[in-house]
Parts: sequence; structure tokens; C-alpha cells
Amino acid sequence: MSRTVYLNGEYLPEEEAKVSIFDRGFLMADGVYEVTSVLDGKLIDFDGHAKRLERSLNELDMASPIGMEDLLAVHRELVRLNDITEGMIYLQITRGAPDDRDFVFPDPDKVPPTIVLFTQNKPGLADNPAAKKGIKVISIADERWGRRDIKTVQLLYPSMGKMMAKAAGADDAWLVEDGKVTEGTSNNAYIVKDGKIITRNLSNDILHGITRAAVLRFAREARMEVEERPFTIAEAQAADEAFITSASTFVMPVVEIDGTPLGDGTPGPVATRLREIYLEESRKTAS
Repeated sequence: MSRTVYLNGEYLPEEEAKVSIFDRGFLMADGVYEVTSVLDGKLIDFDGHAKRLERSLNELDMASPIGMEDLLAVHRELVRLNDITEGMIYLQITRGAPDDRDFVFPDPDKVPPTIVLFTQNKPGLADNPAAKKGIKVISIADERWGRRDIKTVQLLYPSMGKMMAKAAGADDAWLVEDGKVTEGTSNNAYIVKDGKIITRNLSNDILHGITRAAVLRFAREARMEVEERPFTIAEAQAADEAFITSASTFVMPVVEIDGTPLGDGTPGPVATRLREIYLEESRKTAS
């Protein structure tokens, strides 16, 4: 059955939704995106994603084609139209489609932004079997552009990283710059040592994860110790446990790094408990 998608103010069957070949998202990766999870038919942390979207747009001097209240209504309507109980909503805004290709930004008064939203149905999202056995990661050089704090659609290198991991028999890759882990290909990275949660501090080097912010808040409320600083792969391999966070994986245990098992090679108690807390608390505040 065809999905209903949202394109520039209209709800359309997915096969009828068309974007110009001159759209700058297609030609220049000149766009930003957000992914919001849906659990029990409700949106997880929509306000956080909306605020980050506004920040990304501002950092790129890009106008928003929609207000945040209207955007919330669109999300909810897509959930209803596509009967999503568990899944995700993908949102993308680009600088629009001028008459021709040009490096110079088009006049925003003449070229409106393009906005696209679509749903992805993911039954069992909260009960992902991978969370019970953990995932394996490899380390690769971080060769992305310097503004990783802006959630742009420039995702070629993260895609390459995931393919490198797949070729190595792993599930994902952690990116390393100047000897320190920045983040995962599409997630924030953490280690746990002697009960202390360690994750890189916020800067332009990493995405300011919405799930990251929530998980760290929940951890501190549960009186877990948190230290925000960079760490090395060697330090990670010597850790008691590790995990990643993202809107689509929530809290996902990491059990192996570059072939080295962590602890006994199974998900650790901190990551397991944080996943439980995150899902429980996020469901309470879902919209």
C-alpha cells in the first residue's frame, strides 16, 4: 500500500510526490533533516527535534517554510494517515529549486524552501533484538566536514562508514579524529568505566543529539556519574561497557570494538538500565 507523504504543503501518495532536478538538496546537499521516532502512535521528543531543526536552519541562513506548531500537526497527521504505531518520521528542508544550478544561494524571496516528510513503519522498534545482544563497531578516520553540529543531508561519508563496518563483519563504525572518538556514523558514542558514563562534550565536532541530551539527563536523575570529554579507542576497548544513542536506536549496547570484546561480550548493566529508563520516560512525555 502506498504511503502518504508531505511535500510543500500537500499530502500526496508517495508515487505522486516530485521534486525538481534543480533542487539544491539534490545538487548541493544544501539541506537539513530530522528523524523523529514514533512509539505507541506518539512522537518521541518532538520539541527537541524542532528546536534543533530551527538551529540547523539558522546556522545555514535558511528560512523555514513552516512554523513549529504546524510542523507538529503535519507529523501527527502523517502518523494518522499511515497508521504508524512504531516507526519514524523523516523530515527534510532544502534551500529550494532555482531555475538553474549555481553555487550562489538563490534569492529566498524568489525561491521558497522545499519541505518533505515521510513515514517509515518499523514494528518492534522498541523491542529491537540487537539491544539484547549488543552491536560490534570498528573505528575509522573521521573525514567529514567540520560542522557536524548542523544536521545536514551530507551523509555520504557516514554511509561509507557503515559500509566499511559491514565489510568488516561489524554493525557500525566510530569516527576518530586526532586520536579521539568523535561519534558514530549516525549516533553519539559512550563508554562506561567503573560505573562512570563518559561521552564527548558538545562542540562543532559532533551532532548535538536529542536522544543524547535526554539520556544524560535521565542518567544524572538516576544518580549515575557522567563525564563529558573525548576518549580514545584504546580507552574504549579497556572500558567495562559501551553504547550508542540515536533517535532510531534509543540506547544500544556496544559489545565489541575493533575486534576486542568489552567485559564478557554481552550488554552491560548501565546501558541496559539506561535503555529501560529512556523508553519508559520518553513514552510518558510523547506527543
